[in-house]
Amino acid sequence: MYQYGQHDMVAHMKTTIEIADALLREAKRIAAKEQTTVRALLEEGLRRALKEHRKKPRFRLRDANVREGSWEQLRDLIDEVRGT
Repeated sequence: MYQYGQHDMVAHMKTTIEIADALLREAKRIAAKEQTTVRALLEEGLRRALKEHRKKPRFRLRDANVREGSWEQLRDLIDEVRGT
């Protein structure tokens, strides 16, 4: 089924998913009440979930570069701490 609109020109793929019976019953009830399809509800929910996921900040490793001194000074400091 092709719907022209916000997501036009997007390829559709058939797939099978397992959904808890109670959840599917509720989705069917809401879809009928809102005169839409379960597929449309699932797509809307998945789009919202993906949008929320993209909002989460990604892990960033802090910059731990040594900015002062030379490698020789750093090596000497390490040796001093080790007691060598």
